[in-house]
Amino acid sequence: MKKRSFQLFLSPFVFQIQTDIELVLENARLMYGERFKERVDDEQFVDYYLSIVKSSGVRHFYKPQARFFCDSREPFKPLRLNQAFAMLEWGMNWTIASHELQYCIVHSGVLEKDGKAILFPAPPGSGKSTLTAFLANNGWRLLSDEMAMILPQTNQVIPFVRPICLKNQSIQLAKNWFSGAKFSSIARDTHKGDVIHMAPNSSAFKQNQVPAKIVGVVFPQYRPNAELAIYQLDMADAFMQLAQNTFNFRVLGNSSFTTLTQLIETIQSFEIHYSDLEEVEAFLREDIIERSS
Repeated sequence: MKKRSFQLFLSPFVFQIQTDIELVLENARLMYGERFKERVDDEQFVDYYLSIVKSSGVRHFYKPQARFFCDSREPFKPLRLNQAFAMLEWGMNWTIASHELQYCIVHSGVLEKDGKAILFPAPPGSGKSTLTAFLANNGWRLLSDEMAMILPQTNQVIPFVRPICLKNQSIQLAKNWFSGAKFSSIARDTHKGDVIHMAPNSSAFKQNQVPAKIVGVVFPQYRPNAELAIYQLDMADAFMQLAQNTFNFRVLGNSSFTTLTQLIETIQSFEIHYSDLEEVEAFLREDIIERSS
């Protein structure tokens, strides 16, 4: 396949991506639907120019790999060709987290109900993305699976709607639960294990320019067969955990400190241990959304 370019209109950004990997093109078309533009508009303002291409040289023939570039910078080592689309998704995450300074960016899932948003910051293995997928398909609006983009010194979070990244056992669970959903090809044996992406539903894309008011932060931790355990965090603990999950906390300096401090002072913060997603949804809806002003 010759190199081809396409554009992704993912408010608040526009990406132009060049690739010679059919797997990337097919998955991007499937995951992004109307946000995927096959023909490049040369007059369109583009925020970021990315490329994901096959490695060259001898390796191209006996062990093909994919390489990701943001402009001319290559932030990652090459990955196996079957991991190319996942690499593009991770590359877009890196691009925004590394360059965007007009937002305080927290590594977090973000879901909204009744105009009110809850952040779900969590490390890998916590079940965050599975919880995000469940809520996004049960009456909640997806703003992001990976990053909460908070307007500095406000409680407003901006949508950055992208596919939900699911790993290992969560892949089959999601396919069983959401039979009508669209899934990418599987990137096998990545550093996260087997990885698949699930496309956002159409309503999330349609509302991708509608911000939401943050009313809660929940740090989820999946525990097999565990009863739902809820721990309310004091402001100091909540601030420290949120700061640790903020990509650009040090870069923004006083602005990020003020933003997170003001946020924590006005919202509820919890850590939860769970195994039943329906119990979690009921807690979020009844104890955070409905009780928030």
